Amino acid sequence: MDFHHRIAANAASVETHLNAYLDTYEHLPVVDAMRYAVQGGKRMRAYMVIESGAMFGISMEQSIWPAAAIEAVHAYSLVHDDMPCMDDDDIRRGRPTVHNAWDEATAVLAGDALQTMGFELVLNDQAGSPDVRAELAKTLAKASGAHGMVLGQALDIAAETAETPLTLEQIEHLQNGKTGALIEWSAISGAIMARADITPLSTYAKAVGLAFQIADDILDVEGDEAKTGKRLNKDADAGKATFVSLLGLDGAKQRARALVDQAEEAISCYGNKAQNLQDVARFAISREN
Repeated sequence: MDFHHRIAANAASVETHLNAYLDTYEHLPVVDAMRYAVQGGKRMRAYMVIESGAMFGISMEQSIWPAAAIEAVHAYSLVHDDMPCMDDDDIRRGRPTVHNAWDEATAVLAGDALQTMGFELVLNDQAGSPDVRAELAKTLAKASGAHGMVLGQALDIAAETAETPLTLEQIEHLQNGKTGALIEWSAISGAIMARADITPLSTYAKAVGLAFQIADDILDVEGDEAKTGKRLNKDADAGKATFVSLLGLDGAKQRARALVDQAEEAISCYGNKAQNLQDVARFAISREN
């Protein structure tokens, strides 16, 4: 099975798992909004959880729980990021954003509930032994909070009113939190479940996270809105400094390719077992959405 079939098959499994879990909730409009928010997407983070686990012999029956968890947390971040008080986006994954499909109050609650659902999932008995589940939850909390994703979001908001554009170093720091932290958690979760050294996967994921964001900046400039499923050119319209504005289009593409090389090298110590994760690194900069 090639990469695109594997990631699609894993995405379908994770979506089924998420829907089944949401079926255990009381049927309310906020739960409908949660279900809507987790539909679609590449599910690259979930794929990284499952493949990093497989590299250490972790079964999908176990890894599906943290894989679903990261998708719930990621979906929460998108729901809140799309709101008028944040990025104010009308379209996400080719559909109206949650606050437009419902209302702002429902979007806030749906995001809150998806975040907490992520921790329900990662703490499920089937996700591993008590100490493994505790470590998964602790590291997910750090990656998604003010040490990680929320930190990046806060820095991004502050940059909108800064007197001078961010430097390349500052953008990398911002994106290591906003985009990279959840990607890193996805990659290291397999090692956590196996109680193995997370260092190679952490190094790999930091490079993939930056490459992924550079690809986003490139797509914002030369992507197809019908394929990306979201509004383009918004960073340029807002006057934000990006990898493209600082490095130029060709320079950004070269930097992304160099990061993919770094990512592949970081996990070469696992030999052929690393192939599927190396495919993710290449996918990060070749995607069209």
